[in-house]
Amino acid sequence: MNRRRFVHGLALGSVAAAQTPSVIAQNPETAANSLATTPLTLQAPRSDGFDAVWAIRTHCLGRIEWEADDGSRGNALSDPFGFTPQGTRILHVRVTGLQPGVSYRIRSVTRSTDTQPREEVSDWKPFKTLNPGAAQTRFTVWNDTHVNNETIGKLDDVTPATDFHIWNGDTCNDWHREEDLVPTLLHPGGRDITRGRPLHVLWGNHDVRGAWAFRVPELIPTPSGRPFHAFRSGPLAAVCLHTGEDKPDNHPSFRGRVAFDRLRAEQAAWLDTILQSPAMANAPYRVVFCHIPLRWLDERPQDYAGDGFDRHSGRSRAAWHDALVRWKAQVIVSGHTHRPAWIPATAEFPYGQIVGGGPQPTSATWIEGNADARQLRFTLRKLDGQTIHEIEFPPVI
Repeated sequence: MNRRRFVHGLALGSVAAAQTPSVIAQNPETAANSLATTPLTLQAPRSDGFDAVWAIRTHCLGRIEWEADDGSRGNALSDPFGFTPQGTRILHVRVTGLQPGVSYRIRSVTRSTDTQPREEVSDWKPFKTLNPGAAQTRFTVWNDTHVNNETIGKLDDVTPATDFHIWNGDTCNDWHREEDLVPTLLHPGGRDITRGRPLHVLWGNHDVRGAWAFRVPELIPTPSGRPFHAFRSGPLAAVCLHTGEDKPDNHPSFRGRVAFDRLRAEQAAWLDTILQSPAMANAPYRVVFCHIPLRWLDERPQDYAGDGFDRHSGRSRAAWHDALVRWKAQVIVSGHTHRPAWIPATAEFPYGQIVGGGPQPTSATWIEGNADARQLRFTLRKLDGQTIHEIEFPPVI
């Protein structure tokens, strides 16, 4: 940033802090001139907090306020560098210090930095922290929505409130236009998809394509700050991995923009460590979420010089297989193929593979998962309610 513009921005912030802003409760879906242009999204849920992200129209400061059912309350109003969270397009606030398994109400406060500042307060949103010690957990999964707003609306209508929700890659059709980022990720289909189901967004191969893909991390935070992470929710241990592209890194279509073999190797080393932690090693149920399947119905080599692409990520499987087998992973949950499938475990691959459907309403699916002391159950459904697969797993331990 130009130094003069930077100093001028600080001066505006100082003036705004000295003023008493006008406070207006705003719903960005209905207020055409509001500071916030999207709903408040609650992402990267954890046992001690979450990340809040929302889009804004102009340079603003932001904070998060919370209240618990027991009457306790607090706020988050600083970033790791000592600044008030601020931005010109996106506001991002990380909230920590909450208690596991507790229900909260969350709202954002957005304040303009001009000489006559306005302050907007969002509606309250429900949020419940993850509880590693809970007796049960419930979650849902979408995949390959590809900006099909009709599908997103119908998915939003049928998907229940859950402990966490996985958006399992290919949110877009490649990031060729910067202006597509906010509506696709923070206000998909004009919906507030994180109300009642805090969100984990995983990367798909289309999510890494296009000139503006490098900006995606601004809008989809993760618990770890990296595009892979692990967490515990009740009896379920979840590992979220980044399978990268569906062709080799040196494929000419990428023009040298990707280096996913390095990222796969990094994730392999990380798996060797994280899967030995007590929360992961002692979990009754063990699930991996990743966009490209690690197994597929037809694994014949592809003609990358022609139109070939990977239906399964053989490079990822080669890097991660041994660690997942040692961990006793039970199932991999993926998308990518636009064709729903269930592939049972074998002696060679002792983890099953669930794959969701495609972006059109007729092919779209959603997955519901429920885990308790007795079993882990996955139900793969179409939008009309038809059950395609129902799979059950006993506890590993």
